[in-house]
Amino acid sequence: MTNRFLFKLFSIRKLPLAFLTGLKIIQLDESKCITSVNYNYLNKNPFRSTFWAVLGMAAELSTGAYALLSTKGKGESIAVILVSTQAEFLKKATGISTFVCTDWCAFDDAVNKTIETGVPQTTKGKTVGTNKDGELVANFEFTWSFKRRDKTRKLN
Repeated sequence: MTNRFLFKLFSIRKLPLAFLTGLKIIQLDESKCITSVNYNYLNKNPFRSTFWAVLGMAAELSTGAYALLSTKGKGESIAVILVSTQAEFLKKATGISTFVCTDWCAFDDAVNKTIETGVPQTTKGKTVGTNKDGELVANFEFTWSFKRRDKTRKLN
């Protein structure tokens, strides 16, 4: 996901709006997931800032990448769904907006508990958005649900 070329190919197929808006994954590892989006013609609103929904996409990607990554290599098929979101916009977003999530352990723990117990689990991923000067632009919190899929179900 951190390979820009492969992420663009993935975006075209699975996340076309991410491709059109120029979302990027800067870093993805167990310490943090960093995503960014530039203020540009396609992302702007009439107030000369980045449209709130584009900021939400970048923020969601910073937690969603962890949600998807936490299910990989587990030997079980896990359904992942976003069930709730909260946002707080603190400053006009112009230029590059960067979102950082550091909740890897919460995602991994929820998936492991889902596999162990068979009971669906939820976890919250918090992400902080800043501008190029390090000033807070927005805070987001996404609640993700994990559920073990039935083994007889065919996957596409």
